[in-house]
Amino acid sequence: MGDLSSSDKRQSQPFRYPSLDLRIGNIPSKKWNPTVDRLDAMSVLLAAADCGSLSKASHKLRQPLATVSRKVSELENYLNAKLLVRSTKGLELTPAGRSYVAGAKAILEQLHEVERTASGEYTEPKGDLVVTAPIMFGRLHVLPVASRFLEAFPDVAVRLLLTDRITHFLDDQVDVALRIGELPDSSLTATRVGTVRRVLCASLDYLNARGTPTVPAELSQHSVISFESVSAPTTWRFKCEGEELDVTFRARLSVNTIDAAIDAGLAGSGIIRAVSYQVAEYVRAKRLALVLENFEPPPQPVHVVYDRQNRLPLKLRAFIDFVYPRLRERLTQASL
Repeated sequence: MGDLSSSDKRQSQPFRYPSLDLRIGNIPSKKWNPTVDRLDAMSVLLAAADCGSLSKASHKLRQPLATVSRKVSELENYLNAKLLVRSTKGLELTPAGRSYVAGAKAILEQLHEVERTASGEYTEPKGDLVVTAPIMFGRLHVLPVASRFLEAFPDVAVRLLLTDRITHFLDDQVDVALRIGELPDSSLTATRVGTVRRVLCASLDYLNARGTPTVPAELSQHSVISFESVSAPTTWRFKCEGEELDVTFRARLSVNTIDAAIDAGLAGSGIIRAVSYQVAEYVRAKRLALVLENFEPPPQPVHVVYDRQNRLPLKLRAFIDFVYPRLRERLTQASL
């Protein structure tokens, strides 16, 4: 579940870096190797700034570390300015680096726009799409819909990035994102496709043996499965008579994936907290039972999020139009 980062926001007018000249022939040979692609050097610098280290940028770009380091150095030599400095946190941008990166991002985005136009992405749905979604939601719902989309649009290729971390549209080159939870104000466009609940549940065997909690405070008397360390207190938020209520307790079992938590719940190890779509099939099959439903927080919205400040490529419009009704139907079917 993620929300939108301020880095997703874009200025209404393209940033123009006044001293940047892309004509390689005008660069003095003593400062710049004419065989080097300066746009490639920009991309390398952006990757280094985003990753916080040259080695991580090397891995991300699949280029040797020596090559990445050389391209950044050549760019700094050409500009006669230090763009990156090492700190205790890793690589950080200097003031000149921040200014250059802002301009480079805008230039590369304009270049991508020109390439999309030239390749015909605005005349027919074709090209590559990068779609991101939370891991389990993506596996259960986005992947099946994306597979059907590919059958309908053979000239479009989809890269489905499943991650529970927050992704940024510009930095991660994302075209469309599925986000669960409230969204902050943003220049991005969000289309709501449904809602999900945050529920507590346990196996019938566990509840028959230990009893069913009737108020959140009784969780301290139960075996609870959480994503926190067993040595640290776990806090879950509930809704009680219109007010938010935080209940703190120590879990008996801690795991780091929702799949493991569900497996433990099915095995009768304790009470788990999950999003409704993650456990819907088990609740319907009566392998898990919901508890403390009257204290659930409000449902969370699910949005399809994309950037429509620029002209919308037909591949993106086709994907949104295809995904919206199908995801809406799947969420309705998965509701509890």
